[in-house]
Amino acid sequence: MDARAGPGTLTVVLPFEVLRMLRPHSIVVAALLLAVASPAVAQNRRPIAETDLFKFVWAADPQISPNGSQVAYVLVSVNEDKDRYETQVYVVPSDGSAPPRPLTSGRNDRSPRWSPNGRQLAFVRTPEPVDGKAKPSQIYLISMDGGEARALTDAAKGADSPVWSPDGRTIAFNSTPDSSSAAKDSARKAALDSTVKKHVSDVRVITRAQYRWNGGGYTDVTSHSHIWTVPAAIGVTGALPTIKQITFGDFDEGEPVWSPDGSRLYYTSNRRLEPYYESRSDELYSVPSVGGASVKVTSIDGGIGDIALSPDGKRIAFTGGVNAKPLRFYDQADLFVADVTPGSQARNLTTGYDFDVEGGLSGDQHPPRAGAGGGMIWSRDGKSLIVVTAENGRANLKRFSTSDGKVDSVTTGDRDVIAYTASADGSKIVALVSTPVSIGDLFVLDAGTVRPALKQITRVNDALFSALDLSAPEELWYTSFDGKRIQGWILKPPRFDASKKYPLILEIHGGPNAAYGNTFTQEFSWMAAKGYVVLYTNPRGSTSYGQDFGNIIQFHYPGDDYKDLMAGVNEVLKRGYVDSTRMGVTGGSGGGVLTNWTVTQTHRFAAAVSQRSIADWSGFWYTADFTLFHPTWFRAMPWEDPKGFAELSPITYVANVTTPLMLIEGEADMRTPPVMGGEQMFRALKYLHKPTVMVRFPDETHELSRSGKPWHRVERLRHIVGWFDKYLQNTPKPEYDVR
Repeated sequence: MDARAGPGTLTVVLPFEVLRMLRPHSIVVAALLLAVASPAVAQNRRPIAETDLFKFVWAADPQISPNGSQVAYVLVSVNEDKDRYETQVYVVPSDGSAPPRPLTSGRNDRSPRWSPNGRQLAFVRTPEPVDGKAKPSQIYLISMDGGEARALTDAAKGADSPVWSPDGRTIAFNSTPDSSSAAKDSARKAALDSTVKKHVSDVRVITRAQYRWNGGGYTDVTSHSHIWTVPAAIGVTGALPTIKQITFGDFDEGEPVWSPDGSRLYYTSNRRLEPYYESRSDELYSVPSVGGASVKVTSIDGGIGDIALSPDGKRIAFTGGVNAKPLRFYDQADLFVADVTPGSQARNLTTGYDFDVEGGLSGDQHPPRAGAGGGMIWSRDGKSLIVVTAENGRANLKRFSTSDGKVDSVTTGDRDVIAYTASADGSKIVALVSTPVSIGDLFVLDAGTVRPALKQITRVNDALFSALDLSAPEELWYTSFDGKRIQGWILKPPRFDASKKYPLILEIHGGPNAAYGNTFTQEFSWMAAKGYVVLYTNPRGSTSYGQDFGNIIQFHYPGDDYKDLMAGVNEVLKRGYVDSTRMGVTGGSGGGVLTNWTVTQTHRFAAAVSQRSIADWSGFWYTADFTLFHPTWFRAMPWEDPKGFAELSPITYVANVTTPLMLIEGEADMRTPPVMGGEQMFRALKYLHKPTVMVRFPDETHELSRSGKPWHRVERLRHIVGWFDKYLQNTPKPEYDVR
């Protein structure tokens, strides 16, 4: 029986050849129309497949209308033939009285934002390339009364993050001045126009320590994101309104927030030319909405996240992490409130709440292209704030009193609240919720009710998931070597038989300050479908267990976290259904580091897959896209403490490896550069005549598993499980043999 249907109701599933021809909203309608009572359906369910990624649909960035009657959101789907994600804006009644319907017709539409009167929607569209040339994203307007969407901006470098003014007459947005590209274009044009061919250099002159960013490429230090405004109306002639730049200078500004009276715009910025020489320090500013001088409102000694103005415009809330003294490896985020008077002192509301404010969970199925949405929701009377927090592998909405920080739960349970939005008066909330057996759907709840019921208003994957035989994970807590309690989950194969012996795969999350938990992860479900018991845990260093638990691995990474993982394996072995001779281990990023470490410290695993990893910490210090100029991860610099770096580097112990090891690398990964991870392990193991293979993904960044090209994500899963099949299931895999 499908628990998502009503009692005694099961869903008849259309053939997948038919389903894939339907638009996502049509699939939902078809599934609802074909609901019948048929016990045979449950028997006909099939295991999940790696290629089901092509059929997945993601809801993202929900935005409820001001009066709370409708919800706009981004629907993300996969175009398998073009190997890309496509995004479209949908709208659904907040009472669930009708199925969702498409509102826009583009294939790269996102960031829907309601006008204050709810009659128009602004959104961002990236046009299709013309003659192979990409065109910048622009802001479009569409009337809720009908009609086609029309472009509102034609900014040379594109427009993003639209925010309506309270009176609905103006939209603020982020864009980049065209100064740097204009100079380059002028030089190129001069070279082309000259009768003597001139050379235009493509050489980069690097002067900053942080000069590239994973997914963003090399940094153009002359290009900065600033705040602009545009009248929210298109003339009868179709002429676009004139855009106006509001902020200027050599630093980036964050997404703007309007004051309730429309007179000012608030934003965050780090105004340090080389911020890596200091600990994190963002500041909160405001600027007249017509332009003028910016003033600093407040700051904390640390980073600032999202910001939100109170309904009366007198206070501003924000999330941020304070730099401790001495500096820590991990700073847990808190919730702050400050007056909007320049120079105000921010007040921390969550000093007594030892969990992650605005935190979330790690998984491979959060919306891959459309953003999330959330931030802080003020109550209408300004007496409380609602924000998502992560506690013990769960992400739920919490309410904090603005007077004393008292906290109570808005949502509870084994779920991951990925994104959320509130009506203008804060009374109605729409949340995007994922569980271990559901990618994510939109739910409506009454914010004024204690422990409100959640009403589901979308079922974007029901047609597919009603055909799948998915297992739900079993939660476990176990005691590690020093008495510390560790949380984990066991995912068993469908139709599990405890009298049999199964191979096991230990999954290790990255970060390392991150957390597994109650969210959907296709990788785990597919491994279980292939006959593996999957163990995933949150060893020390994980988030959602408090400040000390997350920071305890400072200067000791990897180390005791590895011992926590081994204790988890031992706990599962006690249950009798795992074959201890057929165990594998895998993880990505920080999980790749711990995979490398594991195979250098123990021979208990018969196969391992290390993904996007680091083998040499010294090399990582020199080559990662972010800098480590402060004693957070390491006590000193590599030349000051070479022994310390070597002792924590898996490559130091590579001669100990006997476990067959696969290395998975994204060739455009600037976070964990392949040369400091998989390439080193591969070359060393080949020299040592140990079984190893390296799988490289062209053009993929550190985000390969979460938002890489759809086909690359599928192939990645095939290689991981293929390697385990070879060594844990004795399945021939000639592609991994030396040829």
